Amino acid sequence: MEMHFRIQRFDPERDAAPRFQTYLVSAEPGERVLDCLNRIRWEQDGTLAYRMSCAHGICGSDAMRINGRCALACQKLVKDVAGPEVTIEPLPTFRVLRDLIVDLEPFFEKVAFVRPYLSAPGDPPERERLQDAAAKKRIDEAIRCILCACCTAACPVEQENAAFLGPAALVRAFRYVFDSRDGDTAERLRELDFPNGVWGCVNHYECTRVCPKQIKVTKSINELKREIRTE
Repeated sequence: MEMHFRIQRFDPERDAAPRFQTYLVSAEPGERVLDCLNRIRWEQDGTLAYRMSCAHGICGSDAMRINGRCALACQKLVKDVAGPEVTIEPLPTFRVLRDLIVDLEPFFEKVAFVRPYLSAPGDPPERERLQDAAAKKRIDEAIRCILCACCTAACPVEQENAAFLGPAALVRAFRYVFDSRDGDTAERLRELDFPNGVWGCVNHYECTRVCPKQIKVTKSINELKREIRTE
């Protein structure tokens, strides 16, 4: 089938404002949106800029807004977006560096704020810190997060308040707060207990709707809130 891809273009060194450019692409229903973008860049316009790496929904690098919904281009199939025109834009909220590439430094700074690593004060044990199956199950879903930033870009709170820690950082915090091997739970909860931290979430559920790994993001944030209340 032939499809029109309407793609937002912007080069800050040349353009005064973003513009849209349309490309005609031949695609099969089972192909991915990423395959179509690659075809455009390889066969029609080598200046089109976007991120990609693994192309298998693991690295999260090709996150963008497809027909108004934040998603991974490597996971969206042509048959899922087929229509008279497919509109592709960069992730909202973030500063556009060029075309579909956005500046994710502020995003990763927020992730770093929650200390995304195990903290176990005191002398290390002689053997590894073990975790039973029940404790691991508590964080299994959160571990699936690939930091693609879809949830943060789709969050209405984040779009209005850049100081909000954001759903991705809070899911990463959940992963360590409830990890039985971590010894710093109380301090982690104190670090999240502020207006632009966990309480910035007002349950729009957009983060959960767009998560490519089907993580119940809003539920995880609410569990953090309950844990803070019981401390």
